[in-house]
Amino acid sequence: MSRTRDRRGRGARGPSVMPRVPGVPELRTDRERFDDLALGIVSEIDERWASRLGLVEYAVEDAPLVPDDWSVDQVPLSSLVRGTGGRPTRLVLFRRPIEHRSETRADLEALLLTVVVEQVAELLNVEPSVIDARYETE
Repeated sequence: MSRTRDRRGRGARGPSVMPRVPGVPELRTDRERFDDLALGIVSEIDERWASRLGLVEYAVEDAPLVPDDWSVDQVPLSSLVRGTGGRPTRLVLFRRPIEHRSETRADLEALLLTVVVEQVAELLNVEPSVIDARYETE
């Protein structure tokens, strides 16, 4: 009987790509890819609407903290807290719920665009299609 590295049929173990620099992963994580995609969308919209938006902080969190007595069936995809006085408006995107509703990278990009456009439209009190022409109502 010969022993192989594929015991119990689980496939190869360990990294699939050896890093060039020891201790630094060669492949980017899901979180890093999501952050880059969100940053691109947010930057584009914020740049276009900066004069009307004012000071807005954008953030990405893994998941929202929902209370135990949460009665809504869906987990929120984002949170918008309007600024008051010297405090900036804060728009938080929740990575895990957004990723969970996306099957492909194109779906993820479309959903991220939709969430950001809808929140900015609510903030400026305009229709989402005014914020970005790519916004599609379904």
